[in-house]
Amino acid sequence: MIEFLERLFVSAAPIAIASIGALFACLAGVLGIFIEGFMNAGAFFAWIIADRTGSVFLSLVITAFAAALLGWGLARFVRKTGANPFITGIAVNVASAGITDALSVLWFGTKGVLRSPEFITPVYNQAVIFSWFIVIAAVFLIKHTHWGLKLRASGISPEAAKERGVRPGLYWEASWAISACLAAIAGAFICFRVGAYTPGGIAGRGWISLAAVFLGFRHAAGVYIAALVFGLAEMAGRHIQSIAGLSATAFLGLPNALALILYIVSRWVMKRNIN
Repeated sequence: MIEFLERLFVSAAPIAIASIGALFACLAGVLGIFIEGFMNAGAFFAWIIADRTGSVFLSLVITAFAAALLGWGLARFVRKTGANPFITGIAVNVASAGITDALSVLWFGTKGVLRSPEFITPVYNQAVIFSWFIVIAAVFLIKHTHWGLKLRASGISPEAAKERGVRPGLYWEASWAISACLAAIAGAFICFRVGAYTPGGIAGRGWISLAAVFLGFRHAAGVYIAALVFGLAEMAGRHIQSIAGLSATAFLGLPNALALILYIVSRWVMKRNIN
């Protein structure tokens, strides 16, 4: 049982981290469609930095800071230009895949797996502990601080928030910075879990993280529980694949199918509670 729980927490950790990031954006009133793209870019650049410096910690710090800065810049661009946030997020996802492939070919001569014999440092417990810390911090920040109250007010009614002296645009920008930062860290942890960068290794976890926000009813604790459910689905998919010869494509599709089913169920439950 202990081994099972350890594997479950490890599997759920990246989803939980990215989901908490997506939660901040959602509470600010704008869905973080770009989560998948930042997870992929975070995995790629974190691996490169760690491979060059030999330090996982340093690579996480640099990747997190760069992602937060880009997330803030992206939100500011959208806010100032009036661009569609959904289309912008999709563009980030597409651009992330293209840029990482192009740089991989340019720098390493391949679009395949990037592995270094000098850097094989699987990260397990660190990701789990960090996910717990992020969830606890999110609960406190969102529910028990004035900043969290203003963030939620900005998402619920920007006009009313403005009348109270709150500047919703600044909270939107901050939420996207947090979302991008945590998404990049989550992608890095996926990379470090196997000690290599694998193209497509994010495998739709960014979209699953968005689903976890709604399955957790937009509460940090609920989001973490949803992440555990998806982590369990991922483990079950691996087990089924090993004993039943399930194709890799079908295996990757299982968590996404579960996300769709649970999302439909959650919306049905919410409608019944409202009625």
